[in-house]
Amino acid sequence: MAWVFLAAAVVLEVGGTMSLRAATHASRWWYLGVGLCYAGAFVLLTLALANSMPLGVAYGVWAASGVALTAVLSRLIFKEPLTLMMTVGIVMICGGVLLIEQGAVHA
Repeated sequence: MAWVFLAAAVVLEVGGTMSLRAATHASRWWYLGVGLCYAGAFVLLTLALANSMPLGVAYGVWAASGVALTAVLSRLIFKEPLTLMMTVGIVMICGGVLLIEQGAVHA
């Protein structure tokens, strides 16, 4: 169940960040979505930790997934650049998180 909470936390965190970007160009009502998404993300991250997920794994997956998804969605939605170097960075972030998770499993 911890992974479900963590996945939902990532989705809400990315939703909050994308809403923050939208708020800079659109209605100020987007800020309500920002606050709700971030608050929900922290609650769900807390639930993932309460379900025995190690902190290093939870935070690593949450942060890395958020960065990667935000970069890709920014490209798709806002037409922001996604260069080869950025893509390599995303792959490296994912690899690092996998190493952290595997290290936690073997500890």
